[in-house]
Amino acid sequence: MRNILLSTTLMLSACSASVQPSSNEPVVLLETTEGPIEITVYPDRAPISAGDFLRYVDGKHYDGQGFYRVVRADNDPRDMGMSLIQGGRLDQEVIGGPIAHELTTQTGISNANGAVAIARDAPGTGSATYFFINVGNNDFLDTGGTRNSDEQGYATFGRVTDGIDVVKRIQAMEAKGVSDVGVTNGQILTEPVIITRAYRK
Repeated sequence: MRNILLSTTLMLSACSASVQPSSNEPVVLLETTEGPIEITVYPDRAPISAGDFLRYVDGKHYDGQGFYRVVRADNDPRDMGMSLIQGGRLDQEVIGGPIAHELTTQTGISNANGAVAIARDAPGTGSATYFFINVGNNDFLDTGGTRNSDEQGYATFGRVTDGIDVVKRIQAMEAKGVSDVGVTNGQILTEPVIITRAYRK
């Protein structure tokens, strides 16, 4: 499952970097070996996906894990311009099982720059064990998008509100790691970026 293939417009309040999170939008800090990444989580809009992510954070299930996969123009075999970094449990352990899939048409959170989403195979097989951060606009990963034949998209639940420079730095790192799935050849980081600690601010 480590190499799960990642296959509606953000509300204005979620898009603006100047908007401060409200009290019902938890802020999570990922301390990584490349620097901190701050994520605002939207449980009101994506209760299932956001809830699972927060459960992993609160249970310290990301501590010592990390980011291991990067997709960019030079290594996307489908040549669709997909641009993101993927992380989560390096040991591939799924804690608590898969969760139900949430459509972006329901949440109103697009796979736009900085949006955080659940990685999956078929709909309903994903969990916060694996998540990805979009770099740039990947709206073909939304519900109805063309990346996957099921057109169900990838469930978004949050957004990077600080540290997008860290995300971009990770994305640019050398990716010569071993992959057991052909489509991810050239996408596995030579050395993973470790999440030393993940917690609510």
